[in-house]
Amino acid sequence: MMTDMTKGNATKLILAFTVPILIGNLFQQLYSMVDTAIVGQFVGVQALAAVGSTGGLIFLVQGFVNGLTHGFSVIVSQRYGANDEEGIKKATATSIYLSAIATVVLTIICVLGAKSILQLMNTPADIMDDATLYVVIFFGGLVATIVYNLLASLLRAFGDSKTPLYFLILASITNIVLDLILIINFKMGVAGAAIATVVSQGLSGFLCYLYMLKKFDILALKKEHFKYDPLLVKELMFVSLPMALQYSITAIGVMILQVAVNSFGSTTVAAFTAASKVEQLVVQPGIALGMTMATYSAQNLGARQIERVRQGVRQCTWITLITNALAGVIVVLFGSYIVQLFIPSENMDALPLSQQYLNTVSIFFPILGLLFLYRFTLQGIGNTVVPMFAGVMELIMRTLVAFTLPGLLGYQGVCLASPFAWIGATVWLLWSYFKTMPKLQAKHAAQSIELKELKLENS
Repeated sequence: MMTDMTKGNATKLILAFTVPILIGNLFQQLYSMVDTAIVGQFVGVQALAAVGSTGGLIFLVQGFVNGLTHGFSVIVSQRYGANDEEGIKKATATSIYLSAIATVVLTIICVLGAKSILQLMNTPADIMDDATLYVVIFFGGLVATIVYNLLASLLRAFGDSKTPLYFLILASITNIVLDLILIINFKMGVAGAAIATVVSQGLSGFLCYLYMLKKFDILALKKEHFKYDPLLVKELMFVSLPMALQYSITAIGVMILQVAVNSFGSTTVAAFTAASKVEQLVVQPGIALGMTMATYSAQNLGARQIERVRQGVRQCTWITLITNALAGVIVVLFGSYIVQLFIPSENMDALPLSQQYLNTVSIFFPILGLLFLYRFTLQGIGNTVVPMFAGVMELIMRTLVAFTLPGLLGYQGVCLASPFAWIGATVWLLWSYFKTMPKLQAKHAAQSIELKELKLENS
């Protein structure tokens, strides 16, 4: 079902759109956590560390894919806000073949280079084989990730955040069942976890495709819509490539942090992995609000309603601050109980390290929420360069802290790397947003006056 976010109560629209995204994100985190929990409990702490050590590398590639496909959907969403049906079809068709090219290139590079990158990341020798096996299988099925991300992004571009949720729930259940079968029954270890993830993502992508084929007449594409249009390709890449690079730059910072974590040994890697899973779970409300604001701001930009964008951002700022503060409280009070799902009982020495990380980062969750909100809003209005530089800021701050503070504070220095990165990026995004919006509003007001004068002349 399509949703026009250019009309009606902004807060109600934003919350209604956010809830399905949030539930979907939580389910996505759920099956990721189930992967980790089953591996940790039934294969062992070394296998848990192996899967965890690949997190930065997988985030690098997934982030690039997410940014690329989300960038494509921003252009489609702007066309939808402007009621440009032919523009929607051309942008969608071009997004499809650009995604196909990206799939081939990324799969070849990632599969061939996975082990070398893990070696550069100082992955401990005792988990190297399992880590390599996990990422090679995951990257071999990258087409499933790209198909789902593209189609889900396109659905959200039309204001449909519920359908991707339904398919994601089904995929999550499939992933859990496959985990249990492949890891416990067939003793496939980390390979079973990777196969379960790829198959479940492929299922969700296939279901999105069937649904769009049947329900979205506006996406009934013809041969002429796939005709190469250099200007459209340039527009799509101008928005999507900086977004992809922003995600990747952030991921490189995470990989660098992983190098610092790896130097403490496999027990610390396992503790950090478990704590990161908890962190990723509780910050999902902030991410969901941000994703909503990308669609909301893109549609309203297409409809030339800049003040409505600002109104939505103001209301979302308070929601973000409150929800992320609550997330921090939850982590401090209950984080240790969730962490125990991942760590076998014979390795409880990792538990205090996990809680130390969670206690540190939870203080800064409201700042992280603002980072998501203003990053996605800027991307929605087509300003993807600023978020990319915010990603560079994250990379610089995370790298500086990861290679200086651990020498002074030990593991606590690792725990502070991400919070410092969030602060640096958020300051940059806030400054850019409040500088950009008045200029954008003045520009659109001038264009509206010109259009009115042109209509008067023609009449």
